[in-house]
Amino acid sequence: MSRKRRMFEIEMPDEPAEVAPETFPAGKEEKEHRRGPMATAITETAESTRDRARLEAQIRAENDALAQEHVRLKRAGLITDLIPLDAIDAQKLIRDRAAGPDYELTELVESIRDIGLSNPIRVEPAEGGRYELIQGWRRLSAYRQLLEETGDAEKWGRIPAGIAARGDELERLYRRMVDENMVRKDISFAEMAQLALHYAMDPVTEESDPEKAVAILFKSAGYQKRSYIRSFIRLVEALGDALLYAPDIPRALGLALAQRLDEVPGTAAAIRAELKNWDSRSVKDELELLRRYAGLAGDAESPVAAPRSTTPTVPAGKARISFQIQRPQGSAKCTASNGRLEIRLPRDFSAVDRRKLEAAVRVMLESLD
Repeated sequence: MSRKRRMFEIEMPDEPAEVAPETFPAGKEEKEHRRGPMATAITETAESTRDRARLEAQIRAENDALAQEHVRLKRAGLITDLIPLDAIDAQKLIRDRAAGPDYELTELVESIRDIGLSNPIRVEPAEGGRYELIQGWRRLSAYRQLLEETGDAEKWGRIPAGIAARGDELERLYRRMVDENMVRKDISFAEMAQLALHYAMDPVTEESDPEKAVAILFKSAGYQKRSYIRSFIRLVEALGDALLYAPDIPRALGLALAQRLDEVPGTAAAIRAELKNWDSRSVKDELELLRRYAGLAGDAESPVAAPRSTTPTVPAGKARISFQIQRPQGSAKCTASNGRLEIRLPRDFSAVDRRKLEAAVRVMLESLD
């Protein structure tokens, strides 16, 4: 059997053609490189760690900013909370209020009872979860009185308080108390003198001379006013515990009496003798006696010779009473004291016809007899 050999003619190009890139497997294009599951997990974990680190850094920065703002607000006394009354001490500062009746406290109590506390007190943290009062003695006293009167611990057992950072210098706290009270138009020279005495008596302060303490505490006051305060210091030192109404002593009377105490030996002892056991005296009674000894009333060249009148010009009664009457215009706050009756009502009484107003007052006074 014969075999036939077949021949094929293959035409080769004269110049070699551009060789195509080798592919594998043959006839298939190369595909994009694919990562394994482990590599993918590692990459995702690294990215997640970086994101978490960035988030944590951002949170730390925000917390630091909030902490700094909290400290700033705390130093300014702008962080407020409701503090239990029995957790507040008031021994750090010796107050400028002299012992005796505080007539304004009655009005403050009624105001807080009606509309609440508009200005929180200021405290700083102390040991054992307690707080030390920095500002707001009368406000704290008003809350304590309301709690005692009503027994409502839910309403009056805690007081709004700004919590200040600890560490303020004592002199700065005294100065702040002075500046706060100097805004009050009714603060008396006797009260300012009493504060200088207390500052000098405070064992923590550096100054023990009350007259030098005036220069520290009352820097914002003029020279003349500081001089008046120093004169009242001598008066308060000599008679302070014997007087019931020291804050009511006018400037002129206080200056004249301080001079008489310096010039006439025995004047303080004579005044104390007359005031002893005279607990029913009024403001007017006490001031008249002081004027007599100061030489400002009648012939007082020999003040001891003028005996005290046993019958007051105005019958003695309660030192002061306050009450309220509801009217269409609002609440009329009435205050009665020896020789004085005051009515406060949100109404312009000057707009009332004078004859009508006079007739109404006359009827009221006649009805009291």
